[in-house]
Amino acid sequence: MRDLVKRRRLVYNIQREVMDELRVDEVADKSAAKTSLSDNIKESVRCSGPRVKSCFLSCVPLLSWMPRYPFRENIFADLVSGISVGIMHLPQGMAYALLAAVPPVFGLYSSFYPVLIYFIFGSSNHISVGTYSVMSVMIGGVTERLAPDSDFMILNNDTIDTINETINDTINDTFNDTILDTAIRDIERVKIAAAVTFLSGIFQLLLGLVQFGFVVTYLSEPLVRGYTTAASIHVIVSQLKYIFGINPHRYSGPLSLIYTMLEVCSLLDQTNIGTLVVSIVTIVGLILAKEVNSFLVQKLPVPIPVELLAIIIATLVSWQVDLKTVYGVQTVGEIPSGLQAPVMPEFSIMRSIIGDAFAMAVVGYGIDISLGRIFALKYGYKVDSNQELVALGLSNMIGGFFQCFAISCSMSRSMVQISTGGKSQVAGAVSAMVILFILLKIGELFQDLPKAVLAGIIYVNLHGMMKQFGDIPALWRKNKVDMLVWLMTLILTILLNPDLGLAASIAFSMFTVIFRTQLPKYSLLGQVPGTDIYRPIEDYNQVIQIPGVLIFRSSATLYFANAELYTEHLYDKTGVDVPKLLSHKKKLEAKRQRKDKKEAQKEKDEVAVVAVPELDPTPDPNPDPNPDPTLPKVIILDLSPVNFLDTVGVKTLQNIHRDYGDAGVDVLLSGCQTCVIEILEKGDFFSDKLTKMILFSSVHDAVLHCQAKYSSKSTNGTHF
Repeated sequence: MRDLVKRRRLVYNIQREVMDELRVDEVADKSAAKTSLSDNIKESVRCSGPRVKSCFLSCVPLLSWMPRYPFRENIFADLVSGISVGIMHLPQGMAYALLAAVPPVFGLYSSFYPVLIYFIFGSSNHISVGTYSVMSVMIGGVTERLAPDSDFMILNNDTIDTINETINDTINDTFNDTILDTAIRDIERVKIAAAVTFLSGIFQLLLGLVQFGFVVTYLSEPLVRGYTTAASIHVIVSQLKYIFGINPHRYSGPLSLIYTMLEVCSLLDQTNIGTLVVSIVTIVGLILAKEVNSFLVQKLPVPIPVELLAIIIATLVSWQVDLKTVYGVQTVGEIPSGLQAPVMPEFSIMRSIIGDAFAMAVVGYGIDISLGRIFALKYGYKVDSNQELVALGLSNMIGGFFQCFAISCSMSRSMVQISTGGKSQVAGAVSAMVILFILLKIGELFQDLPKAVLAGIIYVNLHGMMKQFGDIPALWRKNKVDMLVWLMTLILTILLNPDLGLAASIAFSMFTVIFRTQLPKYSLLGQVPGTDIYRPIEDYNQVIQIPGVLIFRSSATLYFANAELYTEHLYDKTGVDVPKLLSHKKKLEAKRQRKDKKEAQKEKDEVAVVAVPELDPTPDPNPDPNPDPTLPKVIILDLSPVNFLDTVGVKTLQNIHRDYGDAGVDVLLSGCQTCVIEILEKGDFFSDKLTKMILFSSVHDAVLHCQAKYSSKSTNGTHF
């Protein structure tokens, strides 16, 4: 408190001349040297040994940090962390494959190849890349849209026999006695998933190479959290068929989630009781186990792998009881052991999935860089946003050749990696080795695992996403516009699906920014007594309005969308109706000219020659002996909030200066940033009559200039 009192008592005194922009340029010796575009291009393509080495190491971060890796200090922690994360990859990879509408083994592939690629090219030490629920549900939307079940219905054997016996009797029964060829359907869906993953990787790689990492700035935190919450709702609805053991029709396009929910409700009477019991037991068991995990988190060196235990127990029970045969519970089915050879993606379908691939590229990168920056800030290192794009792009592009589906980073796995002591991406490489061991040796043991268990794992993992609904009251207190962005993102993504919902949400978020620039705060400023500080007169009681001087400020920049509003509020705040005043002046001028014309004509008609006294050629220095006392002498436009001007903004300032000048009111500009002054110069704002002498670095300089110009008394200015 004593330090605060001392700080309040600090004073300082400055005495200097009042300077306009020309004088500031002279005193500060403004540099006229500017780097040309050709010089910038030459510098960017300049090649040298150190620069090539630096560029290569930045493109392959592994070569930069691995030689300096503290093996003795970090290897044990990274091994424990990698094994823990690898154990999580197994159930999550298989579960999220259901979301992508592909066989579970491809979720394991997606937890292996991309993780190794990111280990080489990624710049974050702590995030765990691999399968992710939001990305998986986006993949599932594409695969089920382009390869719906209805395209793979075939006649069953009974129908074929009936056709052989009597063709006429089976004409009406053929479509009723069909079965789904899941093998062919899954092959086609895997091709689609690999193709869209490959294309999204191409987009990410290209964006990274052209240094387009700043694109994530258009994904605000409320937008990302609202979007992931809505995507989680899509995930929940998509897994209802596995929870209840029903088979609803697949809908696509806007409102598909609503239609799916309605059909699920209509099919509830067909629920498979065995599947529902397995789902409930799995969900309740996982929730209880995770609560125990949270309670013992300080006492255990590593978290209990509850998801791994769940799939092991469920597989054993299913195998012993034969849930598939006795109760009709759907199981994972065949899981081939080993790795598959790379396959070229299906280029023929890429034209129809460009929009989906770009949406996945942006969403995957946005989630990755958001988590990466959080952990980098916490642990004191930097994440290269462009390199993250390159790393994800290569992971998805190469993964597409090995029939993986699009990946991003997972919050749950990343938190486990950190909590178990992970120090670097060595933990990611270890987790990939765990998945490789599972694929080569024990993957086929999980063939009897019920799909309902995987759906239950997904539901429990979405618990954190559902907590994001708590953002609504928090944003209501902090920023209602951000709350509106969160809610509209949620609604648009639910109604329009994740791909179109993302585009609509970004558009709405941009609209709120534009809308806020059209509704800034317009204020007249007054002086805080004895200082060079100026504040809005409506917000402060002790500020003083300078006599004859009006200081106007807008809280937003000036451009085409709000230029007209700027002028209207200026007229309103200053109380000067310039159009009306100019119109009145023009009428008076016209009336005077008509009177002069009549007098001249009358003089011509006179016969007698009248001696006319010689006129004084010196013009009247004060043509208006009775000026309007309500008019200010000067209006100062405080442009300090303005960071750019377009041609409309420049023309608006020109019109304001001209119109107020015609009305007998001077207009000065203050607080212009250097970039704004350059725009004014390029926009031909200045001329021989209108020079930089109307520009002042501060409002106070402009005020002192006006006082010195219009006051008969000498002005000492403000001293501190």
